[in-house]
Amino acid sequence: DGSCIRDFIHVCDIAHAHTLALEYLITQKNKSYCDAFNLGTGNGVSVLEAIYAFEKVSGVSLNYEIGPRRPGDVVAIYANNELAKKALGWQIKYNIEDMMRTAWAWEQKQAIAQ
Repeated sequence: DGSCIRDFIHVCDIAHAHTLALEYLITQKNKSYCDAFNLGTGNGVSVLEAIYAFEKVSGVSLNYEIGPRRPGDVVAIYANNELAKKALGWQIKYNIEDMMRTAWAWEQKQAIAQ
């Protein structure tokens, strides 16, 4: 669709990776003092795909405009999470629709609380 490709990831997937990383350190599976893991789904999602996923799960039509690409914006960027999968045993649980559904539910709770 021409929009930027990004690697959206659910906060619970990130949190799970962090707990696995702590376990990795505690059990001394690390081979050096500093191991770096890319955390992301490994799948790029266009901005329009994210909008469509939100509209699908929320039933709300968003009012948006398609504009020109911003200078310096990377066309596509997403994680290579193979090391995190292999070393930590980490797996992604949530897809883009799950992310939008839980984000929308959180927003609705915030609106009620106020």
